[in-house]
Amino acid sequence: MNSAVLSFFIFGFLISSGFATGHEEGSCQSQWVNNDHSGCGVTSKKGDDVYEALWVRNMDIAKETFNADFLVHMQNGSLDAFRFVKFTLQDILYLQVVTNMLKEVSEMPGQPDDLREFITGRYRSYKAFLQSWERDFSLADTKSIQPTPAIEKYLTSYKNVMNTEKDTIYFTVALLPCSRLWVWLAQNLKMQKNNAYIQWKIDNIGGHPEKYRPILNKYLNTTEKAQKANDIFRMQMQNEHDFFSTS
Repeated sequence: MNSAVLSFFIFGFLISSGFATGHEEGSCQSQWVNNDHSGCGVTSKKGDDVYEALWVRNMDIAKETFNADFLVHMQNGSLDAFRFVKFTLQDILYLQVVTNMLKEVSEMPGQPDDLREFITGRYRSYKAFLQSWERDFSLADTKSIQPTPAIEKYLTSYKNVMNTEKDTIYFTVALLPCSRLWVWLAQNLKMQKNNAYIQWKIDNIGGHPEKYRPILNKYLNTTEKAQKANDIFRMQMQNEHDFFSTS
């Protein structure tokens, strides 16, 4: 199925059913070491909530994302339907590629049992969500979907973390912005019940990104690790922003 036909199919499905895309939590470059986030330092000592600090330190990007034209129009119900279809297609592509990477990361040797179990759980969750998409849209694969520059950069960032960092806690960090941001956006978007995109809010508002808190706080237990995590988290938050702002 080519992308034009697939877009038409999804467009009809969305309009007829009120279905809206959501990340699995709610049912969402150059090396990060070259970025300068000197004003966004995160420290860590025993008992610190690094999970929460990552979010607080990068709230500026969350707020910028909230004001993206795509979300402004979604909130007031005036978003062009075809923009939403294209957004959905890119999200499906993202989901498939990240699911495949999660499988690879879950099989990496030498990681602690609880961290492996957490990543395996994320893989199973992403895989189940991807399979539901494929079933709903009778979609065999995403080969006909061409990534936008924003999604291509986002997926490249994931690959860089996977291929560069032996400690899989950092790939876990890379997943968190998607999980945390989409819930926050859904919580803060003010939509009328008759808004055509209300289902997006409903699908994403009930996610539980706090499941990341124990594993991140356990393994990001030094200032050096927390700072590296912040660099990765911020990079991925910027990728989320770019996805929304170019959709």
